[in-house]
Amino acid sequence: MPSRRTDERWPELALDALSRQGRKSGEGKRAVIELLADQQCCLSAQAIGERIRAGGKRVGTATVYRTLDLLSAEGLVQRVEVGGGGSRYEAVVPGGAHHHHAVCERCGALTPFEDAGLEQAIARLGERLGHRIGGHDVLLRGECRSCARRGSAGRRHT
Repeated sequence: MPSRRTDERWPELALDALSRQGRKSGEGKRAVIELLADQQCCLSAQAIGERIRAGGKRVGTATVYRTLDLLSAEGLVQRVEVGGGGSRYEAVVPGGAHHHHAVCERCGALTPFEDAGLEQAIARLGERLGHRIGGHDVLLRGECRSCARRGSAGRRHT
């Protein structure tokens, strides 16, 4: 699993992006940025708000969503659609390292992964298609080990 997702530049990039957009970086926006900077993988907007409030800071749900939308427009936040109407968000550094995700369709667990072979295959595919690939998202769907074990334990083999 990848280590820390963002590098030290990300909070500064995020605050600069808000400033360029003419937005004030109030306490709520700063709290969202700080939390995202410390995350290894993506979280739902609800989880972001809950973690900030659990840390003793005040932030409204609208501020969380607005901040995520602003940072997403700048390419500094990636929205990961996990199905069932759910989205999760994570910080990204443009041109920086990234990872992909596998989501369990039973329990919703999200597992980040990196794969150099997959990256090479995507680059080769871009060349074959005559496209310069500027970015890509890979989301694998299936069952996590835990759900697969629970499912097979309940199945009878004849």
